Amino acid sequence: MTERHDAVDVIRTKRDGGTLSDDQIDWVVDAYTRGVVADEQMSSLAMAILQRGMGREEIARWTAAMIATGERLDFSGLGKPTADKHSTGGVGDKITLPLAPLVAAHGVAVPQLSGRGLGHTGGTLDKLESIPGWRAALSNEEMHAQLKDMGAVICAAGSGLAPADKKLYALRDVTGTVECIPLIASSIMSKKIAEGTGCLVLDVKVGSGAFMKDLDQARELAATMVDLGTDAGVRTSALLTDMSTPLGLAIGNGNEVAESVEVLAGGGPADVVELTVALAREMLAGAGITGVDPAEALRDGRAMDAWRRMIEAQGGDPNAPMPDAPHVEEVRAEADGVITRLDALGVGVAAWRLGAGRARQGDAVEVSSGVMLRKTLGETVAKGDVIMTLHTETESRMPRGLAALAEACDGAGAIEIGDSAPERRIVLDTVGTNV
Repeated sequence: MTERHDAVDVIRTKRDGGTLSDDQIDWVVDAYTRGVVADEQMSSLAMAILQRGMGREEIARWTAAMIATGERLDFSGLGKPTADKHSTGGVGDKITLPLAPLVAAHGVAVPQLSGRGLGHTGGTLDKLESIPGWRAALSNEEMHAQLKDMGAVICAAGSGLAPADKKLYALRDVTGTVECIPLIASSIMSKKIAEGTGCLVLDVKVGSGAFMKDLDQARELAATMVDLGTDAGVRTSALLTDMSTPLGLAIGNGNEVAESVEVLAGGGPADVVELTVALAREMLAGAGITGVDPAEALRDGRAMDAWRRMIEAQGGDPNAPMPDAPHVEEVRAEADGVITRLDALGVGVAAWRLGAGRARQGDAVEVSSGVMLRKTLGETVAKGDVIMTLHTETESRMPRGLAALAEACDGAGAIEIGDSAPERRIVLDTVGTNV
């Protein structure tokens, strides 16, 4: 087969600040997926994109080319509107677990294709696999049947969705091009558009525990993704949300499931409830459902009923208790005062080192390992009060978990006690909001 372009010419175009043509983009993405364009050539192109950027039309075409390498799902036959949420990842971010059944309780189908954790950011599938019997892998037919029957599914994305992304994502991870906003945006949106949802709400995290540390950068990423969704005919909006301190009190796998169930039962930490309700309101508005208060469905049990049906449909036991870790260490306040810093990255790295996360794809995670906060940002403590407990299934992991807290914030530590803490805002900004 004679190729219609040459990889070196495409690289030079972007290296020299030019705009890639639609045909160049279509060819290079397809040729890379087929193995015609070598990894080192795509690495050079990714670096050129990082340095030179891409215009809106280029990013849209790049995203469409990635979608074209695989299949597209179609939920139009369900007879109900569809809505999905994507989070850029954080610490204690269990929001998908209560959110999907909460939105489904209002008659909207939620096809939530989720992933696994890597490093200090937790994965939704890892959390749910803490539930005995629950399975992440569903066929397209099983997804459709579950969405039609009870309205929500959280499962693994099949390998057929945007296979170009899987290959390019792995390459970016080892070539210093992870931070490239056009490539981040097209990576996320190629899978979400291929998923076939009618409405998409993006939860773009900002702060130490997030991929985006800076609000302006996060806003640029959010705007780029909202444009991509809009251009593809998906009603898309974004919330920029705080990730400077962990969400909720539980960081781990099984303990985050337990906290999510508390939220579904009408309780749970105020920040988790606030963000769950804010995202639900945005998803419902995007799906055309207005004039309802999602918080009511948490209080009256409808969201819990939807959760139990969803878990049972995927083989899980919603009544199963989460196991306790055999090794627990307390972290106590070293002075009287107010907690003025509880660093999300430091706590997330501690949970990861304790066994809640993985260093490489394919590593196992421990169900009961993680961190439980007993106090949080802005709370008053006395010297000796327990601020958090560290939990692990593997005793030898404990010293490294404790060290992560001490090493955080360039050695200043994950915990700071002072005179007063600023009020924490969960939702920092919106882009393209439906509400």
